[in-house]
Amino acid sequence: MKVNVAFLSSDVGRLFRKRFAASAQHFGVTGPQWRMLAAIQREPGTNQGALAGWLEVEPITAGRMVDRLEKMGLVERRDDPADRRCWCLYLTAKGEDLVRRMAPLAQQAISDAVSSLSDDEHAQLLSLLERVRMNLSDDSPSEANLIHGRG
Repeated sequence: MKVNVAFLSSDVGRLFRKRFAASAQHFGVTGPQWRMLAAIQREPGTNQGALAGWLEVEPITAGRMVDRLEKMGLVERRDDPADRRCWCLYLTAKGEDLVRRMAPLAQQAISDAVSSLSDDEHAQLLSLLERVRMNLSDDSPSEANLIHGRG
């Protein structure tokens, strides 16, 4: 039976999230909360709607996640100068510190995943995945920034 690329890539993502969540439990945030914090760090000033789209959750779910992270002192909402109905999201100093301390866990999960690949294979994997991503991309600047870590 031949495995298709969509299933395989989805399963790899699921396994990354599972591995990271298991190693990050003692920090007191869930995997989705970590992803939200990392996204806000990559694109400070983003709003809940953009995050909901990137995390593939409903806006109300993203709002509840932001509420919890705000109560934990990790995220702050600031007025959006362009739209009074929206909030811009930023990490607090506590949030920045948490992301900094958790980043090595994410790097370790990635290192574990590619440990059996040569440097050339690793480079080829990244190149092929980038091409597939570009084939599927909707050219959304904010999504591309979150994926690439540009803000």
